[in-house]
Amino acid sequence: MAALLVLAQEGAHKTLWNPTILGVLVVISAIMLFCGSVYLLLATNLGARLGFLVAAASLTGFLVLLSILWMTTFTPLESPKGRDSSWKVKEIVTAPDDSKITKVQDIQKTGSKIAAEDLATIRPAIDAALVLPTPAQTAAGQKPTEFSKYENSGLYLVGEQGLTAYNIGGGTKRVFWHGARYAAVEFCEIDQKAQQVPFGEVPPAPVCDPLVPHKFVVLERDLGSLRQPPFVYFVTFLLLFGLSLLGLHWYELDQREAKARGLAPVPTT
Repeated sequence: MAALLVLAQEGAHKTLWNPTILGVLVVISAIMLFCGSVYLLLATNLGARLGFLVAAASLTGFLVLLSILWMTTFTPLESPKGRDSSWKVKEIVTAPDDSKITKVQDIQKTGSKIAAEDLATIRPAIDAALVLPTPAQTAAGQKPTEFSKYENSGLYLVGEQGLTAYNIGGGTKRVFWHGARYAAVEFCEIDQKAQQVPFGEVPPAPVCDPLVPHKFVVLERDLGSLRQPPFVYFVTFLLLFGLSLLGLHWYELDQREAKARGLAPVPTT
C-alpha cells in the first residue's frame, strides 16, 4: 500500500498546493507534534519559561551532536552534502606551453606522468566537455560547453597510441588548505578513412588521424564542498545551543537573586 501511495504521488500533477504548500504544512505539523508535545510535558512540570529553555537546550544540543556526525561520516547517514570532487576542463591547447595557467606551462618537465589505466577518473570529465549533448539531454536542460565538438566519445582517443597525460600540484597546506591540482591530457581525432571497411569486415583498431594535430585538454581538480553544509549547520546549532544555555544561566541567576532577597519564588507560569 505504501509503495502504491508513493507511485501515485510521483505521477500526480504538481501544483502550488501539492507539493509546495502541503510540504510546508507537513513540516510545521511535524515540529508542533514532536517538539510541541515534549515542551507541553516539560511546561506542566517545570513551568512555561523553564520548560521552554530545557526543551530548546535539549533539541539544539542533539542537533549539535548530529551535525558532528554529518561532518565526520556520510554513510549510512542521510546527511546534507555539498558538491562532489571532480575534474573540470579549463581549456584546450595545442601544447601545454600555450596554456594560460602558469603551472601547466611546465607540466611536461616538472609534473608526473599519468598512466593510461589511471585516466578512468579523468576521461568522464573530458567526454562531458567535448561531446555534444544528445536530444534527450538537451530536452532535460543540459547545454553544450564551449568545448563541445564531437557527436560521441568514439571520435577521439585519450591515453592510447602513445598519447601522454601529466599531473601536477595538489597536496595540503597547513592541514586545512589544499594546493591547486592540474592535469594536461593529450588527445587526437580518429582517422575516419581507416575505419571505412567493406560491409561484413571487422574495422581495424582506431588510430590517430595524421593530418590533424594533437591537442591537450587542461583540467583542474575541483575538491568540492561535501563538508561545507554540515559545518554551517554545526555552527548554527552551536550558537543556538549556547543561547539556550545562556538563557538557563540567566534563569538560575534570577532565582538566586529572588531567594537572596527573601522574596517569594517567582511564578513560572
